[in-house]
Amino acid sequence: TRGGRRRRALCCRGGGFKYAHMVCSVVSRYAITTVQITIFLFYRIQCFYITTSCICLFAYLSREIEKFRVAVSVPSGARMSFSLSYEELLPLDSAAMSLFLGLRPGQPVQNLTLDVSVTERTGISFIKAFPLKTSRLLSNTAQGSGPQPYAPASTHVEHSAGCARVRYSPTLQQQNNISSKGLNADFIIQYDVDLRDLMGEVQVYDGYFVHYFAPRGLPVVPKDVIFVIDVSGSMIGIKIKQTKQAMGTILGDLREADHFNIITFSDKVHTWKKGRTVRATRQNVQDAKDFVKRIIAEGWTNINAALLSAAQLVNPPSSVSTNHLSSRRVPLVIFLTDGEATIGVTAGDTILSNAKKALGSSSLFGLAFGDDADFLLLKRLSLDNRGVARMVYEDADAALQLKGFFDEVASPLLSDIQLSYLDDQAFDITHALFPNYFQGSELVVAGRVKPGVNDFKVSMSATDLKQRVKLENDVLITNGSAESLDCSGGLKGISSFVRRLWAYFTIKELLLAKLNATDPATQRLLAEKATNLSLKYNFVTPVTSLVVVKPDVDEAAQTPTTIKPTPTPSNNESKTASPPPVGKIPTSLLNALKTAPPPAPGKVSTPQPKTLKTTTPSTTKTTTMLTLTTVDGDPHFVVQLPKLHQNLCFTVDGRANDVLRLLEEPERGIIVDGHLMRAPSKHGVEDRPRTYFDRLTISSVTGGSGDIMITLSLDAVVVEGEGRDTLPINQQGSVASLNTGVRFLVMFHHYEHPSYLQMAHLGFYITDGRGLSASTQGLLGIAVKDYLGGGAMHNEAISSAGILRWGSEKMRVTLQDKTLKDTVRKRHMGKCWVVPKAEVERLLGHPYESYVVDHV
Repeated sequence: TRGGRRRRALCCRGGGFKYAHMVCSVVSRYAITTVQITIFLFYRIQCFYITTSCICLFAYLSREIEKFRVAVSVPSGARMSFSLSYEELLPLDSAAMSLFLGLRPGQPVQNLTLDVSVTERTGISFIKAFPLKTSRLLSNTAQGSGPQPYAPASTHVEHSAGCARVRYSPTLQQQNNISSKGLNADFIIQYDVDLRDLMGEVQVYDGYFVHYFAPRGLPVVPKDVIFVIDVSGSMIGIKIKQTKQAMGTILGDLREADHFNIITFSDKVHTWKKGRTVRATRQNVQDAKDFVKRIIAEGWTNINAALLSAAQLVNPPSSVSTNHLSSRRVPLVIFLTDGEATIGVTAGDTILSNAKKALGSSSLFGLAFGDDADFLLLKRLSLDNRGVARMVYEDADAALQLKGFFDEVASPLLSDIQLSYLDDQAFDITHALFPNYFQGSELVVAGRVKPGVNDFKVSMSATDLKQRVKLENDVLITNGSAESLDCSGGLKGISSFVRRLWAYFTIKELLLAKLNATDPATQRLLAEKATNLSLKYNFVTPVTSLVVVKPDVDEAAQTPTTIKPTPTPSNNESKTASPPPVGKIPTSLLNALKTAPPPAPGKVSTPQPKTLKTTTPSTTKTTTMLTLTTVDGDPHFVVQLPKLHQNLCFTVDGRANDVLRLLEEPERGIIVDGHLMRAPSKHGVEDRPRTYFDRLTISSVTGGSGDIMITLSLDAVVVEGEGRDTLPINQQGSVASLNTGVRFLVMFHHYEHPSYLQMAHLGFYITDGRGLSASTQGLLGIAVKDYLGGGAMHNEAISSAGILRWGSEKMRVTLQDKTLKDTVRKRHMGKCWVVPKAEVERLLGHPYESYVVDHV
């Protein structure tokens, strides 16, 4: 739950809200929030809602919003009630707990109330409500400063020693004063606790414990910080400008006792001060700011060389390290990149191994700037080297995001912290060894307590400014329940929070261990443990799926729809399906639309009356490839380079509801259009749009009686020509043979138990393009032309340095391992030359907009 704001909202269209109530109970930083909405529907709608209970770190994110979506049809004139419950551990951020509650009904609500109760055993030092936040961008205005009147109108705050209550109930007029479309904002509450014990706070319930460790008043330990900044060509423009802006502020905030240095890298590595870190004196800081101002972005990305250069500064050879050790400065590496390794050592495992050996006890913090950065590599690097990785979103507030992250690690107080629980009183303890403790943060450990234990002994050892310290403390166990606390407000379900927190942290650690494991058997074991624990506690995680269980028809009136997690298979397989009934389709159309097994690579298929069984695409967004080219999933393209017998991969970031012209062959009048639907974003790259095809239209128009149009959707295949016929979808693929030498395959991808990234969608394949001419246009035109030998890339070449040349053009590409499918039956890892996102438009020869023929 750490490292980001979480906002929840319930939104619906097509009716009028009558009541909307949000109730939140917070006990010892653990919050359970329930949203209840009653709505009267004016007409039949399809509405997205949630009825589930989970710790929502495992939902997918769209910049800082976590969403679960469930679609239901609702009849007109009905009165519907929606309920959402979720749980979270509030993060300690800059010495305050922050609670974000999303209020986004989309219209004014006649009766809107928000009721938050907070209970803290150690006491509440302050609690504040802030102005409604309508933007997700960061601002320079610090929350936490400012008097109570900044709260929205109709907000009431009550506060006693260990209890607090916040109520918000805006009238219709007050809602309209904010916006005639209703509220679309976050209600924000911050509070802090009184922690008098240096050992922190321990809560024990029902045989489980949670230990919050956040000592206050310790002296700040100086740091050795190395700023490693990517200045490759992809940083040109706003990204390098924002980086310079952030660095100017960050350098100015260094303490004089700190030491620092700056490394910039592209295909070459440049160190500001060779071989050493320098003290953060006023003059050195000014010189560093001047250096940053002169940075120019150009070249490729040598991540490995940059990491090794940083290691030489924070982990010098033993012959020169005596002064560094005696100074007790904390070594930190802040590593910022916006891309993948493209030169030098580019294999991820080798980079990881080299960094681990070189960095020693230094902490590496990886910052992935934008959705083209190799966030997975940065996560593994940080996990391996005592740090964490973060996304920096390409947005107007990117400089503030960079500055905000540095503020989190700017003031180290302790290092190498070990929290222990003596006399074998505890077991199944979550991670209790931490590399660093920073001012304004909090360390959390959970575990199980043996039966019969009355005095819980806690030990802490760590290194502070001067020495290694060790403390011990006895904690009296009181096996009371949260309901016995003398505070008003609903506390339903709170008593189990320690047990669920333990499960949450354990699952999280299992998944992190799986991420860093290289042995397949170990990965499977860790995934199995995480899956079992997720199912036991009903958590939606990367190894479980959210499944809607609808009641039988005769029970529908009494039984509500429920949602529960189920295991997510590692390899989802589509159901075996039978060919569809033929129906009354004219003879000419029967010859045009056939069901058949997909062809083998390099061959044209002949229709066979067989039952189809195919493996559906994996959750990765690399698409499949047949004879010529393909577009599938979030439009990813794989093109065969005919001369080199290699693959070229590129991505087109489509927009939901756009209709793209995939193919247009003017001589035969063949047109293929695809409609895009929105898909959930990947974790870590929430600002990058993902889309799938949910409708494809294939037409052959020559002006004669043989004109046909085939519309394929997820529900049916509609054939129009000599009449009109509709086929149900109960097979996996349809082959359209429009002319001699022209054959397309459309795949219907369905999932029995989809993960949050997976959605039913269509895939389009050109299985035979011999009948297409060199005048073929559209997004797939480049592949058709090259296949026929008339394209600009037919005489392509790729140098060993990764330069793709065709005609007079050239661009940088990188050879990467991708999940490819040479047939639709089996996917495998293969090599692919990947075109940078910024170069795709030049490769295609036209901007994205020129391929958009409609927007529905």
